Amino acid sequence: MVTEHGDPNDTFDLGDGLAVSRLGFGAMRLTGEDVIGAPGDERAARSVLRRAVDLGVDFVDTADSYGPGVSERLIGEELDADDDVVVASKAGLLRNRDGDWIPHGDPDFLRNQVLCSLDRLSTDSIDLYQLHRPDPDADFADSVHAFAEMKDAGQIDRVGLSNVSVEQLETAREIVDIATVQNRYDVGNRDEEDVLRACEGYDIGFVPWGPMYAVEEEDARDVLEAVADEHGDGTTAHQVALAWLLDHSDVMLPIPGTSSVEHLESNLAAAHLELTDDDVRKLNGIDPRP
Repeated sequence: MVTEHGDPNDTFDLGDGLAVSRLGFGAMRLTGEDVIGAPGDERAARSVLRRAVDLGVDFVDTADSYGPGVSERLIGEELDADDDVVVASKAGLLRNRDGDWIPHGDPDFLRNQVLCSLDRLSTDSIDLYQLHRPDPDADFADSVHAFAEMKDAGQIDRVGLSNVSVEQLETAREIVDIATVQNRYDVGNRDEEDVLRACEGYDIGFVPWGPMYAVEEEDARDVLEAVADEHGDGTTAHQVALAWLLDHSDVMLPIPGTSSVEHLESNLAAAHLELTDDDVRKLNGIDPRP
């Protein structure tokens, strides 16, 4: 049997009837080195974003910490309502010149950050705003309550989480509706399988960050490249990794990122890649789970 992923109508409902295509775009790379500062070629960065939208991408993910502020600013300047794109952002991490990612879940900080995000994105309300990472020095429930307050105030339409456990997801769901969870996950690292399965049970979108990390790992790369070679026609290991994610779960929403139009086009072509049962068996074997 062959499973096809190329249906352009393959979408996921984020809630309230807001459907997005399951293969989106992650805008972290539209920044400088180490995700700090402006990109070396801002015109090129804008071209990648514009090309993504022209190719039908309607789900773009970013964060206030990308730059910080740079990725949000570029999206706010380049996209408008006519583009009909769902923009997701995040708050809850501080940055420094060393490139560190420092959790900061204080509710007052989060309430301040949404004001910054609204301004940079040039919008009155953010489609999806996510807690970027739980802060061990802040009460998790208090952080989530801040997002619930943002929603009640009309500053954001939907709440998401990132880098959370099943227990934290359950805690958050008692406070506010959760639209998405964004955790690390790829064909070579399925440590968050329990979180994915919880999301399936609740019909919550699962956004795998680092969706193609496996391509850089020797054991996984060998299998991915073997499957790609069997398909021929210029199929790449990266495309195979993305196609596996789309096949693995109906709630999966990969957001591969790049600063190259060429790589963008190649990534999006993964939506049209057909995997056989044998392909899936080989790929599942990279990190088998019960």
